[in-house]
Amino acid sequence: MQKLNVVRLADDARSVTILDQTRLPNHEEYLTLKEPQELWQAIKSLQVRGAPAIGVFAAYAMAVLAENETDLGPAEFLTTFNEQADYLNTSRPTAVNLSWALQRMKKTAAAHQDLPVPELAQCLVEEARAIDAENREMCRKIGEYGVTLIHEGDGILTHCNAGYLACVDYGTATAPMYMAQEKGLHIHVWSDETRPLLQGARLTSYELYKAGIPVTSICDNMASIVMKQGKIQCVMVGCDRIAANGDFANKIGTSGVAILAEHYGIPFYTLGPSSTIDLSTPSGDDIRIEMRDPEEIGSMWYKEPMILPEIEKFNPAFDVTDHSLLTAIVTEKGIVYPPFDVNLKKLFANQ
Repeated sequence: MQKLNVVRLADDARSVTILDQTRLPNHEEYLTLKEPQELWQAIKSLQVRGAPAIGVFAAYAMAVLAENETDLGPAEFLTTFNEQADYLNTSRPTAVNLSWALQRMKKTAAAHQDLPVPELAQCLVEEARAIDAENREMCRKIGEYGVTLIHEGDGILTHCNAGYLACVDYGTATAPMYMAQEKGLHIHVWSDETRPLLQGARLTSYELYKAGIPVTSICDNMASIVMKQGKIQCVMVGCDRIAANGDFANKIGTSGVAILAEHYGIPFYTLGPSSTIDLSTPSGDDIRIEMRDPEEIGSMWYKEPMILPEIEKFNPAFDVTDHSLLTAIVTEKGIVYPPFDVNLKKLFANQ
């Protein structure tokens, strides 16, 4: 399977290099970043995207900032580090992996604050590398659980991009697809284009094609007809935040796909790391939805605006799918079935 290097920490840990996903699929370009504002902007502008990849990137970003501040005194270093983490956390509010990774790095800094600053910075580098390694293992395990839900000849519909481009390795929603390929199963993936930023068209279909997995790209409003024609046996999507009752936020349009799947009797799965589960968020009503630049709808992809500038545009980045539409949640710890409010708690009972 051909993969691109999505996020990589420099050997001296003073910069982090990312594949600029805003340039795909026609241009494979890399950015090397080290300043707080450009690290923040990389997340905000979707140069790095996908909840797990954002978590890995955030950890590496904090490691870079730590290595570049080792001339500060211990107290000033810790204050600056925490301020930079809080600043980075404002880049995107919906994906819980961002705040999760930043909080983990802050805890590591606090736990080692009595060390000399250079040694403390090295602890933070090691913690960031651990987050990356754990993420890769997490993706593999999600794939192993998820592939048990796939059968020979299945057609699988996916929305947005929850592949290795979004997750560094294997992906979440695509991990079972890669595992199916490794096991010799013949599948066909139908990739929603995912308006307005076209992550499905630009990224998912791109990476699956590169991997040799049969894939057909469709407009978002074509999902119903391929379901009705019997081409889809299950839906697998990623998630950016899962509430305690099983409601989950994912890229805008996901809830509509879930409603269609319910209508046609097609199993609907969301796949993501346990770090995406936020038991402190009671339901989807409590998930803050990021609003993005309206011109992503009106003029971003066009030589001339497709919507008059005077017309108001509404551009939420995510929507929330109700848990009642969800067949199961696949995590690296196993497959969670309803009732989600009970079984999600059980997932963490032994931690």
